[in-house]
Amino acid sequence: MKGGLALESFPAGGTAVVIGASGAIGAAFLETLRQTPSFVRVIGLGRTTAPALDLTVEASIAAAAAALGAIEPRLVIDATGFLHEAEQMPERSWHHLEPEHMAKAFAVNAIGPALLMKHFLPKLPRTGKALFATLSAKVGSVGDNQLGGWYSHRASKAALNQLVHTAAIELRRQRPDAICMALHPGTVDTPLSAPFAKAGLIVRPPAEAVSQMLAVIDALTPAQSGGFFDYRGRELPW
Repeated sequence: MKGGLALESFPAGGTAVVIGASGAIGAAFLETLRQTPSFVRVIGLGRTTAPALDLTVEASIAAAAAALGAIEPRLVIDATGFLHEAEQMPERSWHHLEPEHMAKAFAVNAIGPALLMKHFLPKLPRTGKALFATLSAKVGSVGDNQLGGWYSHRASKAALNQLVHTAAIELRRQRPDAICMALHPGTVDTPLSAPFAKAGLIVRPPAEAVSQMLAVIDALTPAQSGGFFDYRGRELPW
């Protein structure tokens, strides 16, 4: 029997899709949504699922969207993202900029989500609340940047925010009840964030972070489509 978050702002009986379902945050979204009474079907997609979805291969994104058939998802969560690799941490200075690292950051953090919007936004229902959310990051805010550094991550997430805002304008013309938004999850206890954990920093378990983000999603209205929000529901500066 399902329990947990009700997500009552969504019409009952819908389908939710989680992209990046094998990651720590994606897996928590998948598990939490499967306990949510508003959704009768929750589909996880990623590189190891069937069909497989590779964010850097548009054909796989198109095939995964097409595999939904007549299903019109009420909620699509993009829980993908790239921060660093073992051999390349976020840049502290322009001296550390490398084109290959920058290209990967933009491929995963901006181009991939843009292609998700290209193929999944047209699948949303035309009436009733539906929502596409992609995980952005507060460091992608130009107005909030006081420390510098992290060039590739900041720039790719800033690009993502612009793509979301632009897509939301087009979406509003076709599906006025739908929402397209960027969501900052805060610092979550995942392998990617582990190197940056420090005293005084609030690090939350994935399940807690997901519950907070879903509460924000539940409260959003179509008038807020195209916005950039944190896990507490606060709108962040561009």
